[in-house]
Amino acid sequence: MFLDIGFSEEEAERELLRVDLAFAIHGLLKEVKLTPAKASKRFGLDPNDVKRLKKMNFEYFTVERLLVILKKLNRDVEIHIKPSNEKGRHLRVVTT
Repeated sequence: MFLDIGFSEEEAERELLRVDLAFAIHGLLKEVKLTPAKASKRFGLDPNDVKRLKKMNFEYFTVERLLVILKKLNRDVEIHIKPSNEKGRHLRVVTT
């Protein structure tokens, strides 16, 4: 997807990882059904971040910032490093 619009392979992997993380957070926020103000109070998140994530506006978020938000949402994040059999995409998010 990102390769098609001119990103290098490394940039495309990073962008896809960032979008995968943001989309997982979007799903969690949708699941808890809280307003941005209530999500901010309950999880210590910036209300503007919550608004952006709910609107799927992910451009302001780095991978690191998204990991911090997941931690505030009381989620464990595990990173597994293993040899890859695939060509191309090597970074991915699997949610459970």
